[in-house]
Amino acid sequence: MKRTPSPLAAYVTGFGLSLVLTLAAYLLVTGRLFSNQVLIYLIAALALIQFGVQMVFFLHLGQESRPRWKLLVMGFMVMVVVILVVGSIWIMNNLSYHSLSPSQVNTYIHNQDGL
Repeated sequence: MKRTPSPLAAYVTGFGLSLVLTLAAYLLVTGRLFSNQVLIYLIAALALIQFGVQMVFFLHLGQESRPRWKLLVMGFMVMVVVILVVGSIWIMNNLSYHSLSPSQVNTYIHNQDGL
């Protein structure tokens, strides 16, 4: 007889892993063990690992016999998030130009275009 895994066990395992990853990120930030640049990469890595844990244990991605539709929707969602994040960063980087006073804008344009 084939034994099926308990859904409750999967949720508890996912919750435990998510809790450990969240506490690890918190302790890394509050402990100041690494420089800011290294800390950013560590937090980003922990976030990606937690994203994977939540996709597998809570959204059950890849556990059905034909996971094509869920993967297609997941790919579209990732594409939308990447567009939003990159667009937001692009806009925020350009805010410094748009927050200049008119005389500073004229100086900036003069320096950039050589007018």
